[in-house]
Amino acid sequence: MTHARDNFIVWLRNAHSMEEQAITLLSVQARRIENYPDLKEKILAHLEETRGHAERLAGLLDRFPGGASPLKDIAARIAATAHGVGGMLTSDEVIKGVVSAYAFEHTEIATYRVLIAAADELGEEEMKAELESILSEEVAMAGWLEGHLDEITRVFLMRDERDLLAKR
Repeated sequence: MTHARDNFIVWLRNAHSMEEQAITLLSVQARRIENYPDLKEKILAHLEETRGHAERLAGLLDRFPGGASPLKDIAARIAATAHGVGGMLTSDEVIKGVVSAYAFEHTEIATYRVLIAAADELGEEEMKAELESILSEEVAMAGWLEGHLDEITRVFLMRDERDLLAKR
């Protein structure tokens, strides 16, 4: 099972970098939102969860030689910052941000499902339980976003139609 364990470690490192990227994306988004208080509150709450995810993954990685990948984490944060800056230039920043967040949540969900299957295959029951816990928070965030896409879109359109600051 050496190859399976090696793949699992690589996937854990990738998940850790993904969470580091999410921290940057959520931080930028939360700072920019002004007129969507429920969205801002949810993003701030998920940002705290995401910081916890990164810490939990780092703890899992510490069980293996090499631990997390600082270089990969830095690259993920740079990419997330560039993505956030690009969103500032659009007239529908909040909509693009919500759509991006919804898609990102589903990437995270898929990643954790892969990790859970690998942990199960390797007999890593404690790690599997930890990953399932993180997955449930990602599913909850994706569900919240799905349940609020319509409302956020309608508020954006109403604000834009009235020449109120709608983009954020």
